[in-house]
Amino acid sequence: MLTALCDLGGIWDLDQATAALTRFADAALRAALSLAVRSMEGRVAAIGPADNPMPGYFVVALGKMGGFELNYSSDIDISIFFDPDALPLQPGVEPQAFATRLAQAIAGILQDRTGEGYVFRVDLRLRPDPLSTPAAVPIDQALEYYESVGQNWERAAMIKARIAAGDGACGARFLAELQPFIWRRNLDFAAIADIHSIKRQIQELRPDARLAAPGADLKLGPGGIREVEFFVQTQQLILGGRHPGLRSTRTLDALRALAGAGYVSEAAAADLAGAYRTLRALEHRAQMIGDEQTHRLPTSDRERRRIAVLFGEPDLRRFDAMVVRTLKTVGRRYGELFAGEEPLSSRFGSLVFTGVEDDPQTIATLRRMKFSDPHAVAATIRAWHHGRIPATRTERGRELFTRLAPRVLDAVAATGAPDVTFERFGDFFSGLQVGVQVQSLFLAQPKLLELIVRVMALAPALARRLSRRPATLDALLDPAFFAPLAPLGTIPAALSATAGFETAMDGARRLRRERAFQIGLQVMAGTASAAQAGEAFADLADICIGALSAAALAEVERQGGAFPGEVAVVALGKCGSREMNAGSDLDLMTFYEATSPDAVSRDKGWAAGTFYGRYTQRLITALSAPTAEGELYDVDMQLRPSGTQGPVAVSFAAFDHYYAGEAETWEYLALTRARIAWASSPAFAQRAAAAIEAKLRAPRDPARTAADVRAMRELMARERPPSGFWDFKLIDGGLVDIEFAAQFLQLIHAPAGGPLRQNTAEALEALAEARLAPPGLLADLAGAWRLQQDLSQLLRVAIARDADPDQEPSALRTLMAKVAGVRDHRALRAALIRRRQAARRALYKLLETIPLPAHPGESRDPGRKRLKGNS
Repeated sequence: MLTALCDLGGIWDLDQATAALTRFADAALRAALSLAVRSMEGRVAAIGPADNPMPGYFVVALGKMGGFELNYSSDIDISIFFDPDALPLQPGVEPQAFATRLAQAIAGILQDRTGEGYVFRVDLRLRPDPLSTPAAVPIDQALEYYESVGQNWERAAMIKARIAAGDGACGARFLAELQPFIWRRNLDFAAIADIHSIKRQIQELRPDARLAAPGADLKLGPGGIREVEFFVQTQQLILGGRHPGLRSTRTLDALRALAGAGYVSEAAAADLAGAYRTLRALEHRAQMIGDEQTHRLPTSDRERRRIAVLFGEPDLRRFDAMVVRTLKTVGRRYGELFAGEEPLSSRFGSLVFTGVEDDPQTIATLRRMKFSDPHAVAATIRAWHHGRIPATRTERGRELFTRLAPRVLDAVAATGAPDVTFERFGDFFSGLQVGVQVQSLFLAQPKLLELIVRVMALAPALARRLSRRPATLDALLDPAFFAPLAPLGTIPAALSATAGFETAMDGARRLRRERAFQIGLQVMAGTASAAQAGEAFADLADICIGALSAAALAEVERQGGAFPGEVAVVALGKCGSREMNAGSDLDLMTFYEATSPDAVSRDKGWAAGTFYGRYTQRLITALSAPTAEGELYDVDMQLRPSGTQGPVAVSFAAFDHYYAGEAETWEYLALTRARIAWASSPAFAQRAAAAIEAKLRAPRDPARTAADVRAMRELMARERPPSGFWDFKLIDGGLVDIEFAAQFLQLIHAPAGGPLRQNTAEALEALAEARLAPPGLLADLAGAWRLQQDLSQLLRVAIARDADPDQEPSALRTLMAKVAGVRDHRALRAALIRRRQAARRALYKLLETIPLPAHPGESRDPGRKRLKGNS
């Protein structure tokens, strides 16, 4: 009351009023420390004198208390530190537990309410890493924190640090050791940019209609008190290391020093000093009414007039105009300070993550971005700023993140699914081990950042892979990453057989991870079509098969000696047809031929079946076993002759014999997609391919084939019904129906020289060119194939196989519609239904064009492995 009367009556100016409030806070804090120590005297060996009752224990005042600038309803910002070895404690008393309990007692004495009210609200959150440190922090731990992960905003906070209570000598030594952290003589460009960011995170004031006196935030709003304080503190941090005269703890004193040294113009200093005094006076008068901790002017004219009268201006219109003029003056000078620099706000508003508490304007901005829990988002970003993840553990990483954070949030908001996208980005960002390089890349290429964030929103499967292996992002550093997908060419040296079996396995997994990420990202970006992606995934598989086939052969030769013979790896299924997607496995079989029936390996005397059986097992291991670099492919060998009942490697003679008499129609269907993926010699590759083609072109009964295909499809419908609407493979009119149609037509026309193509789309096109089926039916099959392949390729990149696209963010459904060339998700479902119905009709019309045999007899049970053969 005394201070208020002296302030309102003009007896004291602003400095005298705030100093009086601060001196009282110091006295109250010293009394609370003394009282708290006496309350714990049973744990203390000897209580010190009244001015230092607990040697080795001291309280640092920060913020407005540190600068003798308290207002009427201020919290007091304090941090408590201690020297464990200096505390005079009874034997057996643990220093950390005692120091923490003493800090809690001090805070309770000051802020707990009694019948007489309270003294001060106490804020202990400016201590080092407040979320993970106790209320009182050991000196050594605090110094280590500031030296390793202390941030520039903490340097700014420590400008005002002073010892307010406790062991002054111990505290002075502590602050002296902190001086190199606060005042750095040499600042590189990145450090200066980060200091500037303290100011630039606040949305710059633009002189427009947004500024008004009703509801104006005098402290945190545009043109408010904090902008004056940040103006001064950023200049102090940049210049104070070389000019000790600029290190004042008080805002107005430091502003005068900056002007006196020529770093701020006299006019700017006068404008800011005058505005600061006005804003602080208005803040005091707003707080005098009701003792509220407020910094806002009332929106009600009646309530605001009370403040105007206390300020000495009874005319409300003139008062409001004065307020707006003051705010604009600060905003103009504040904007001049770093004019032309990179903005760190968002188009949605201010984004400030310095300090330890949520900035109200930042929370409002995050709400405008549609985050459901903006406080949790702000806390996460502050934790990243504190270096709690590898990407921001270094000073350079934190400086880069200051610039990156608003761009990330803008990109996250743009996806339309900010909550889930931010969570997925957090998983990825937290796992980065090369934060400086990746953040620099994102800052240099903002479109790339937007794409990665978009992937987080639309492609959880790709996002999970990226989160598990963030190093995959290194591939983005290759300038060719976004070039059109082209064949990889020769086998990389790291995958060659000479590199060693395990080395080749690891190299293949790294290659597949990076290449699959590249393909997936291009699919999501719309720069690679489904057909191009299928080719690229198959080309990648061929490289891995080729490299590991050679490595497996070399490994078996190392163990048993060379064998006089030849071997080939045959790809079937989607690998054989070059229609792979991100989740495809490998359907393989191996052909071999010995130079003579009694040939054996040089060292161990293994016969051909043993040697090539071991080779095939090593190949399966190389392709499917997990290593430190992760997994490669699931491998299925069930399509070989006799399935799981026969030998794992197939001799040339056994293949010839099996397909001459034992193979069933479904095995021939699968064989239409057979392709030589690797062979020990080009000549053997040609022989193997010729043998496969010869079996496909052997005479067959079209009617018998049609009946078998119908029976096969009906069996699949019973044993493997579709899982739902988005099961592109098994649903009526889905990919299996179209594959059956293309394979059936090739089988019945191959004996007469009809086209043979492993790829379904190419087969349908070749059949149409040869006029081997009604063009309308082939067009219906091709249209349904393209649509479902496009969607399947996208979804296998984006989401897990069992995920429901209808439950994913709307942005993914929008992308699906775009890929399909329709306006929205509803139109997509309608188009799929139409295309599938047409494809289903086409399959059965094609089968019906072949009359049933006169005595169809019983169709042999195709068995489960043949079901797999057409998966």
